[in-house]
Amino acid sequence: MEGFQSLTKIQNAIHQGTLKMPQVLEHYLKQIKNHQHLNAFIEVFTDEARAIAIEVQEKLEKGTAGKLAGMVIGIKDNICYRDHKVSACSKILGDYVSPYSATVVERLIAEDAIIIGRLNCDEFAMGASNETSIYGSVKNYADPTKVSGGSSGGSAVAVQAGLCLATLGTDTGGSVRQPAAFCGIIGLKPSYGRVSRHGIISYASSFDQVGTLTKSIGDAALLLEVIAGTDDYDSTISSRPVPAYSKNLALKERQRKVAYFPEILNAPGLDIEIGNVFKSSIEQLQAKGNIVEAVSFKYLDYIVPTYYILTMAEASSNLGRYDGVHYGYRSKNAYNLETTYKKSRSEGFGTEVKRRIMLGTFVLSADYYACYPKAQKVRRLIRDKTDEILKEYDFILMPTTPTTAFAIGEESKDPVVKYLADIFTVQASLAGLPAISLPVGNNKNGLPIGLQLLGRRFGEAELLAFAKYFKEKVV
Repeated sequence: MEGFQSLTKIQNAIHQGTLKMPQVLEHYLKQIKNHQHLNAFIEVFTDEARAIAIEVQEKLEKGTAGKLAGMVIGIKDNICYRDHKVSACSKILGDYVSPYSATVVERLIAEDAIIIGRLNCDEFAMGASNETSIYGSVKNYADPTKVSGGSSGGSAVAVQAGLCLATLGTDTGGSVRQPAAFCGIIGLKPSYGRVSRHGIISYASSFDQVGTLTKSIGDAALLLEVIAGTDDYDSTISSRPVPAYSKNLALKERQRKVAYFPEILNAPGLDIEIGNVFKSSIEQLQAKGNIVEAVSFKYLDYIVPTYYILTMAEASSNLGRYDGVHYGYRSKNAYNLETTYKKSRSEGFGTEVKRRIMLGTFVLSADYYACYPKAQKVRRLIRDKTDEILKEYDFILMPTTPTTAFAIGEESKDPVVKYLADIFTVQASLAGLPAISLPVGNNKNGLPIGLQLLGRRFGEAELLAFAKYFKEKVV
């Protein structure tokens, strides 16, 4: 089982009769047990998954199995799964059991994927290190003293350590791509509106997007092919047809134009080794006959402040529903309606979530509301400028993160690290564009490095094909 890095290899072995679906599942269950110290899974659906594995095997033998038969997948703990707990790794949701499944979950099940469990994440997806979870930090498989990245840290480590074949996460400002870079795997954030958000616990509704974490481009393409598309439950979803991403990964022979921002090379806090890999990749792309040019992006310093103003405002609004009255945690110290609200929210939310709610409330308050519309205007400028660049260039290349995975506990000591962690990922989120983080080797200490490609809106097919070429021919 150690050699299986993609669904294609697993399916081929099953079709050849050398492997059965229950064996695949048992391998992953054993891996999860052996790597509990990583704290990636917060719940494993052992008995349920075993029963489904037998059903999927029967379908495979009859030739009636879906596209994802053979895939064992985990889901982030902010994705609803009917009759299963979902907590967004927060005390405020307590032992809440979802009465319905997210659209993405329904689509996984329809294609015979086996959902093996729910994965640790930063509380309400707010964080870049997976240290704000009520269940504790997720540890990086490459070095357990280092963070996994966040907020989809459990999702990234589960794939990194081989605890399942693939996972779903959510990406608000880099929460799929950043942990993918820290863990040396592939993280894909689709265009906003490509994948339904129905059944996803909201952080910032105009940013949140479901993404995939895998070890192969093919698996990322197939998963997107399955989970993307129209949904009556999501008014922000695009009605564009979903291409057969997995069938169009062969890059058509033509010269590609790739842009990069020279300001990145002088960005404060950019790790020297990451900078060197970035420059080397530019040179290698050029050596392969591609046009790679520097394009100035004057809004780079405004990206993170704009992102935080907008997302904190949306978080303040979205998290108002968790009040200790309808469901979830209710303080035992409350004695009337007002104290129920105050104490339940004060005791139920963690420090980082409370900080973002308060800052968002501040931004939306009457005296300071001017900040919010100004941030929206800057967001439009960032989006328009990025779209303008992508009219002339096929892709934008940049590091995924300014540093490799930092030590657990380091973020709280150095807030600059926390600020910089999102500097390269939030542009795609502000502009609603697809982006993919690719592993490009390790630094001298053995920690993974990731580079990121941004593509045109709803240009996932071209992005995935170029990512495959980049991964196989360039790095």
